[in-house]
Amino acid sequence: MQTAAEVGSPQLRPLFGGALSAVIPYNVTDISELREIPDNQEVFAHPHTDQSLIVELLEFQGQVADQDAARYHFEDIAGSNKAQEPGAFEVSNVVALPKAEVSLSECSSAWMLMGTQCVSKFNEEARNTSISPDSSSASAAQTHREPWTVDNFRRTLLSLTLLDPGLFG
Repeated sequence: MQTAAEVGSPQLRPLFGGALSAVIPYNVTDISELREIPDNQEVFAHPHTDQSLIVELLEFQGQVADQDAARYHFEDIAGSNKAQEPGAFEVSNVVALPKAEVSLSECSSAWMLMGTQCVSKFNEEARNTSISPDSSSASAAQTHREPWTVDNFRRTLLSLTLLDPGLFG
C-alpha cells in the first residue's frame, strides 16, 4: 500500500537485475510480469494509455559518431518495426544532454532523440503513431489519463545510473 506522498511520485527502479537503475514514472506496468521480454530490454507500459517505455541495451557502433548514435539506433529499430518506408518514421529532434545533468557519468556524451514510428501491434493492419480506430488499442484512446510526457522520458534518461559495470562483460 502506497502512502499519499508516494502516489504520483516517480520511483527509482532497478533495471537489468540491479545492474542499472533509473527513475521510472510511478504509474507503470512492468511488462516482464505479463510476458517474456528479451534480456537486453526492460519494458514498462502506462496503465491507461497506449504508451510504453522501453530501456534497451544496444551494441556500441564504433563507426557511428556520438551525435549520430541515437538516429542510427532509431532507424535500426524502425527496420525491426517494419517502419522504414517513406513516411513511416520521422526524427523530429536530436539534442545533446548537458553532461552535468546526466547521472551516467561513464558516458562521454548523451543524446536524446524525439521521433515517431508508424507501427502495428500484434501484426495488425492498423499502424499507429497515435491510435488508429482499427487498432486493438483503440479502446485505450478513450481512457487517456495523465499520459507520459517528454519530460517523463527525459527524467528517466537523465537518471539512468550504472551500478554494475559487469553488465557489459
